[in-house]
Amino acid sequence: MDDTIFWLVALVVFIVAEIATMGLTTIWFAGGSLVAVIAAGFGAPVPVQIALFLAVSLVLLYFTRPVAVKYFNKDRIRTNAESLVGKQAIVVNEINNLQGTGQVTVGGMEWSARTTEDGVQLPTGSVVDIVAINGVKLIVEERKEGE
Repeated sequence: MDDTIFWLVALVVFIVAEIATMGLTTIWFAGGSLVAVIAAGFGAPVPVQIALFLAVSLVLLYFTRPVAVKYFNKDRIRTNAESLVGKQAIVVNEINNLQGTGQVTVGGMEWSARTTEDGVQLPTGSVVDIVAINGVKLIVEERKEGE
């Protein structure tokens, strides 16, 4: 019966930690603890309980975490620099990847910028789309006509 109490305590600790963090960090181990509680209740030996705890926790972590993270972060609001992806910018300093030069302005701020392809030069005054961020540089593409 001591094993059952141990696993119940572990289950409660994992659930409380998950509620406190809401980061999908310990819920997988709570599932493993639940299976270990059931195994302990049926009188399974301690090595079997531990093996079940580890196996169920790892299976839950491997198979359900990617799905849960996808839906958990679905409504996440992009902040700071990542909110710039998808916006338009204006080239204020010619962009030339080979020379390592180029700046754009977006939202009243100047950013270093590079194109998605080497060899493409964008002159001052060009309108570009921001497609990614690499470190402190915006990665841009020339805006297509009609967009």
